[in-house]
Amino acid sequence: MNVDRSYVAENDGQRERLRALTARLSDRELGRSLDAGWTIAGVLGHLAFWDQRLLVLLERWEREGPSAVPRALDHAVVDWINDAAKPLLLAVDPRRAADVALAIAEAVDRKARTLPDEFVVRNAAAGNPVNLLRAQHRREHLDEIERALTR
Repeated sequence: MNVDRSYVAENDGQRERLRALTARLSDRELGRSLDAGWTIAGVLGHLAFWDQRLLVLLERWEREGPSAVPRALDHAVVDWINDAAKPLLLAVDPRRAADVALAIAEAVDRKARTLPDEFVVRNAAAGNPVNLLRAQHRREHLDEIERALTR
């Protein structure tokens, strides 16, 4: 059985990038404003939220099977979920948001890395309803944060 686990190395790389960023930023920098009313810490909380969603879906699939996992989200749905979560994410202490983002990234990456081959194959055959490649989302927002820090 040929199993594509390229997501593991990519996730590891972006998680380490997240670790380095959160380690070097001060609490004041974590509170820095970004576009659309977000802060750096709020965006890190946003990453934690979506990584935690994946962790919950993986655990559900293991317990209840693939039918317990919803299909991919429509981007219109994602937008209102992000908008609804934003006030809560912005209310979290900036350092705590950074710490939680890293802890959840570690947990979901560990879970994704240790999935049985059969799960990875079935998920791919089903059109990847559970997106094991967390690196793409992290990269998008870490790039956004780094651009803002250089301004």
